[in-house]
Amino acid sequence: MDKLIIEGGARLKGEVTISGAKNAVLPILAATLLTDEPCVIKGVPNLRDTNSMLKILRALGKVAEFDKGRVNVCAGKVTNYIAEYKLVSTMRASFCVLGPLLGKLKKAKVSYPGGCVIGARPVDLHLKGITALGADINIESGYVVATAKKLRGAYVYLGGAYGSSVLATDNVMMAAVLASGKTIIESAACEPEVVDLAEFLIKMGAKIKGHGTPNIEIEGVKHLHGAVHTVISDRIEAGTMILASLITGGDILIKNVQYQHLGALIDKLSEAGVHISRTDGTLHVKGSRRLKAVNITTLPYPGFPTDMQAQMMSLMAVSNGISVITEKIYPDRFVHVAELNRMGAHIQKEGPHAIVEGIKSLSGAPVMASDLRASAGLVLAGLVARGKTSISRIYHLERGYEFIEEKLINLGAKVWREKE
Repeated sequence: MDKLIIEGGARLKGEVTISGAKNAVLPILAATLLTDEPCVIKGVPNLRDTNSMLKILRALGKVAEFDKGRVNVCAGKVTNYIAEYKLVSTMRASFCVLGPLLGKLKKAKVSYPGGCVIGARPVDLHLKGITALGADINIESGYVVATAKKLRGAYVYLGGAYGSSVLATDNVMMAAVLASGKTIIESAACEPEVVDLAEFLIKMGAKIKGHGTPNIEIEGVKHLHGAVHTVISDRIEAGTMILASLITGGDILIKNVQYQHLGALIDKLSEAGVHISRTDGTLHVKGSRRLKAVNITTLPYPGFPTDMQAQMMSLMAVSNGISVITEKIYPDRFVHVAELNRMGAHIQKEGPHAIVEGIKSLSGAPVMASDLRASAGLVLAGLVARGKTSISRIYHLERGYEFIEEKLINLGAKVWREKE
């Protein structure tokens, strides 16, 4: 197993191109189960999670080829309805094969999901939505077993304790496109990745309206055909690169960015004293001084994304003043606090809040990544810290950031791998 070593202090300069969105491509790949015809997905990032989803598709009978950012899913029927534990346990998003399997075959057996360890993150909303469409659900030996003689359109409310659920919205939407009649999803997730999935389904022949709003309306169709689709760019990678430039006092031109997906982050950075210039699909981010501390509250889109919370905490750790970061999506998503404090940060956790007292500099230290976004936060901290930072369990990083080392090295960072 590798660890990532970062020699801090380098100002990042140059150009970087943002990859396709991980959280869009995974459900889009799952949606190819809904048709027997070929599909082509472009702009696909080469990630651990992408390859895990492709393994699941192949195990279910699909022939899928991946080369240079392009996935070709060949014509052919789904021959297996069981998504086994050894595959599904590697990432949470794999649970979104439940909806398309049930929609296509009227039966599915899917293991409870794995992935990052961030609190309970239950699948109750998924099962509630699928049940509303007429499926019978049983839990057997760690598997969700869903069957239905016929799926029927229904009113589905997906509001949860911490807001809407992206994957539950994806799952219900994919099950509903082949159901008979109309489905209305209320309190649906509005994230750009949900919209991208809906756009792909529409290209396949689905009838969907209202995606991108809390109320999605789906009129079921009898069958879906193949389609060609290019995945949106990854707003979380874009946000991470923006903060990388700011935290190092860098000067980076960030390409392939969909600015409209970054509103909450850009707004908070503006409050902190940052000016970001933009042209079509490109952002110019220049960091020159310590930023003003700002308070952050994570919320469902279009609010501040929970997937940027750890990275923003690293930036606030070296900003001027005190910041209160409130986590309303996953209240337990603060494992990285202890690791940042090992690097000299002054952060105190109080329930769903983290109180960050900004200091002038961090010190390199051995730290451990607990999840995908925490690992990105630790990378940012390592880039600005004095001395060397060693980050173990970087397989988390590989789940969501394509070619992250190469991109950072090309910007002037001193980053390399060593064996644990």
